[in-house]
Amino acid sequence: MQNSSALAARGPLPTRPLGTTGMAITCVGFGAWAAGGTEWGPVDDAQSIRAIRHALELGVNWIDTAPIYGFGHSEEVVRRALREMPSAERPFVFTKCGLVWDEAHPQAAPRRIGAAESLRRELDASLRRLGVERIDLYQMHRPADDTPLEEYWQTLLDFKKAGKIRAVALSNHSTEQLERAERLGHVDSLQPPFSAIRRQAATEIEWCRAHDAGVIVYSPMQAGLLTGTFTAQRARGLLPDDWRSRNVQFSGEALERNLALAEALKPVAARHQCTPAAAAVAWTLAWPGVSGAIVGARTPAQVDGWIGAATLMLTEADLDELAAAIERTGAGSGPSRPPR
Repeated sequence: MQNSSALAARGPLPTRPLGTTGMAITCVGFGAWAAGGTEWGPVDDAQSIRAIRHALELGVNWIDTAPIYGFGHSEEVVRRALREMPSAERPFVFTKCGLVWDEAHPQAAPRRIGAAESLRRELDASLRRLGVERIDLYQMHRPADDTPLEEYWQTLLDFKKAGKIRAVALSNHSTEQLERAERLGHVDSLQPPFSAIRRQAATEIEWCRAHDAGVIVYSPMQAGLLTGTFTAQRARGLLPDDWRSRNVQFSGEALERNLALAEALKPVAARHQCTPAAAAVAWTLAWPGVSGAIVGARTPAQVDGWIGAATLMLTEADLDELAAAIERTGAGSGPSRPPR
């Protein structure tokens, strides 16, 4: 089975172009959601920093974060992890905007705000927390409730023109919304949820491929369900402050189907001498149009569990086998395999 030392010895990780941005990103990027410490249970900042640095040492060249992850804390942890790195060695840093929390009631649901002045405040705060002069990829986290898409997208395009951000993107937006944005200015990238369980974003991925937009998918292991180590017992033991304890995919028949699909990943992983987690991530990378996958970790050991996906190419036979497993188990919804 691949280990981190063996991967490091192979040299640089392969990269893919992120649309027309000029950025070549590794097939896997470090997801810093858990580093925020608010929705995945308790987290140790020192461990998060070690995990980030370990991923970078193995060749990962981008990090994805957002202000809402820990109410700014994730961005601050990313800054601390990168603080001592020479500028020439720093990874690309991607963050988001449009979800605003109430400082007096941080546990309340965040508001989806797209007003220009609010986005300016968010951008300035993210630049300060990250300790950078320019953000490499700035993404509208979700469609706004208070502002038409055309207005908030124009604001992001203006940020790009002013040089505060290198590229502009949308996250959790539909094909129809992508079309509306593209009429104003090019969508550099999309960030949709995508895994062998949650496959509905295949339509948006194909749109991006046709329009030269990059795609970085999130939750390719479906929040741990496809790692090969998750169990029904662990699902029952999730703490109340872990968002998964309230998610339908982690209980009942859905959980049974998902774990059955995770079992089907194991023989594929064994053939490639990698972990089921790496195979699950590689499945998303097999889709034409996908530039990279965001993969989270709270510890260096968790990074070792998925880093093999960076160099793994599933065969057509693998994809057929997994498509049959998806159909047999009934897990999730959406197309069961990439187009041939």
